Amino acid sequence: MDVDKRTTTICTVVAIDHTALYYTVCSFCERTLPETNTAPPSVTYCDHCNFTRNTSTVPHRGGGGSTSKRLFRVLMSVATETKVFEVVMFDRAARVLFGCSAQDFVDFAKLHPFSGETASKILEGEMLKVTLSKPKNGNAQHQRVVSVVPLKSGFHPAMDTLRELHGVRPDC
Repeated sequence: MDVDKRTTTICTVVAIDHTALYYTVCSFCERTLPETNTAPPSVTYCDHCNFTRNTSTVPHRGGGGSTSKRLFRVLMSVATETKVFEVVMFDRAARVLFGCSAQDFVDFAKLHPFSGETASKILEGEMLKVTLSKPKNGNAQHQRVVSVVPLKSGFHPAMDTLRELHGVRPDC
């Protein structure tokens, strides 16, 4: 498959790595931030745009909030009729299956432990129509899920099921 060529296939979710469902980026330049920040929790540093903000004292441009945000990066094994392989699904595609932003999922998981593992179990066995592309980064190992369409007519995103399991209203 060429770098720019995309393929569409039908597959089944075999497993999802629930230990690392997201990554953190600078909300201004959208570059990846290190997972282990040695700064106090109220301070965020970005080496790329040299932005430092003390979240407890300095207002955010355009309102409150953090200088970092979380985006989905979901590593999953899928099976087609001929093989099983790993793919990576980033934020736009992952929102279809999870039904929320990565930040909303993390906030929910803080209150409801094991949400990542449970979401993984919820999505196992789902049949999907996915469009895959080769990574443009030479260091990347896995094909990218560019788009995803659940094939089950009554599909509910993982977050809907998690809310139902925990008795949480959708607006929470």
